[in-house]
Formats: sequence, structure tokens, C-alpha cells
Amino acid sequence: MKLTTHLISAPLHTPFITALRTATHADSLLVELSDGSLSGWGEAPQVWRVTGESLAGARACVEGPIAAALDGLSPDDLTEALRRVQNAVAGNFGAKGAVDVALHDLVARRLGVSLHGFLGSTVDTVQTDVTLSVGAADELAAAAKARVADGFDVLKVKVGTDAAADVERVRRVRDAIGPEPRLRLDANQGWSRRDAVTAIRALEDCDLELVEQPVVAADLEGMAWVTDRVDTPILADESVYGVRDLVAVIRHGAADMVNVKLAKCGGLAPGRTLLELAREHGIRTIVGSMMESHVGVGAAAALVAAYPTSAVNDLDAAWWLRDAPVTGGIRYDGSLIRLPFEPGLGVTGLSV
Repeated sequence: MKLTTHLISAPLHTPFITALRTATHADSLLVELSDGSLSGWGEAPQVWRVTGESLAGARACVEGPIAAALDGLSPDDLTEALRRVQNAVAGNFGAKGAVDVALHDLVARRLGVSLHGFLGSTVDTVQTDVTLSVGAADELAAAAKARVADGFDVLKVKVGTDAAADVERVRRVRDAIGPEPRLRLDANQGWSRRDAVTAIRALEDCDLELVEQPVVAADLEGMAWVTDRVDTPILADESVYGVRDLVAVIRHGAADMVNVKLAKCGGLAPGRTLLELAREHGIRTIVGSMMESHVGVGAAAALVAAYPTSAVNDLDAAWWLRDAPVTGGIRYDGSLIRLPFEPGLGVTGLSV
């Protein structure tokens, strides 16, 4: 197998603003794994304020220790290849996730089946929410109405900058869209525990579906304190990368739900483990993504198709891109992600 890396910087059609950062481009490392005739694809996004992993670091990891670990191995020995990827280096979950996905993609292509089919799914569509960036109340209300008109019926509002102002902005959104669309919030670690409880309680008459990561990731006691004091389900995101993190959340009673992301956990194989562990312990699930292209989102959507989650997933990242950096793969149809019928991820190459 031969590993090749490609750096991409895909412009967004609208700036993406959260409590942690403002993004105008999706910067990623695409990994291409070839057996000489077919190629599998994976993606390692650069998200400085979440994973801390850089494109340069991911490229060095993929081209160095991971490539060395796979040297001489057949792509058909998937289990051993995945084990070697996870053991090749500490951390670097984005790089590991990219190669994990590329391995799955290549094996599915060699078998002539779609990636979601290879994972065991007969479903070819997955529903996603859509995110509303942090902004002024009037801007959020207008954006919310536009997204509902686009066919989305689950909206995620980015909050966490100022609790009192957040309450006003969310109320304006609910007034603009009416009672039917589901509304979820993502504070991206931006609130204190007391501000979180105050804000969530003030908004529970707005029929919130969930609130994601209200406090800093390491403060599991604080998140448990919030979870105990509100009726709205709390979703752990940045607090959970791998199995140890999820076990800690369960032991603390810190959240009702968990958001599994391939770039946090290290790929499809660890992602399946997290989903199964959460289900066994009564923790509800969604699958999300970083600001990624159709490669990373396509892999996450394939996982969801094979391992259904408890709520609508958070896979709108590639929808924000002005143009796809690859040819083939998933496409958006309102709130639905349509999975390809072609082998693997359906990606046929770079478009940039």
C-alpha cells in the first residue's frame, strides 16, 4: 500500500463562528491510500481550538510512523492494519482517523461495495441538523428562517459567548421559526456551570432538544452539576475523545448523551466501539464532525447508516463548503445526506 497526502483549504460560503473560533475555510489533510490500482480516502481536519492537531503534524504522522507501521501489509488484512495504525503513535487521533477511514474505503472498493454497505447498512440516506453560527439576534433569526426554508428541521444554535445575550438570541430564533423545528444549542465550553444552569432553565420553555458541551471539557464535575439541575439533555462533545473519556463521563453522570467524531476518536473502528459502549450504558448518541469535506463527513455518515444513533446527527460541515474539494461522494438534499452507490466513499479524486 502507498500513502499519499494532499493539503486542502476549501472556502466556506459563509463564515462559521463559534464560542471558540471563526472559520472562513475548511483546512484538512486528505489521505490517499493506494494498492496500485484503487485508492481509499480519509481526512484529518485542522481544528486548533478543539483537537490541537495541525496539518503539518498530521502529515508527519501519516507519512512517518503510520506509513512505516503499514509497510509490507496487504490491504485485505484490515484488522491487523487498523491495530497497527492505532499503535503506531500516541495521540494524533485525526491522523489515525484519516488512515483508518482510508483503509476501510480501500477494502470496500476492492470488494466492489459502498462503504456503508461494507459496514453492514442497507440505508442510503442520513439526516443531519444544520448549525447557526454565533451572531446578532436579528441575523440568527433570519438565518434560521432561511435554513428551515432550505429543508432543515433540526437547527443547532451556537451559544457560549454571553449567557444573557444567548438567551435573547435563542428566543428570537424560536419566535422566527415557530414551534415545529427542533432546536438544540452548542456552547462549545463557553459557559460557567452557574451561567449554564441559568441560561438553560431560562430557555426550557423554548422546547430545547439538547445542550452540547455547556462547560469546559475537563470539568466533568461541573457538567454533572449542570446535568443534575436542568431538564434538557446534556450532550458531551469535547469531553469525550476515546473510551476512557466516555467511561469517565458515565462514572461522573456528567451527560445524558455523547457526540462521537472520527477526528476525535481515531476513525471508524474506535467510533463503533464508542457507540456500542454508550448504548450499553444508556447514554444516547449522535455522530458529528469537525469542519470537514465530503470525505470526512461521508465516512461519518456511513457509520451512522450502519450504526443508527439516538438523535439526528450533526453532519452539515461539508454543506458549508462553497465547492467540494473532491469529485464524487456524498451530496446534500435539504436535511438529507445521500450516500453514494459507487464503491467505498464514492470519491474519485481531487477537484482542486
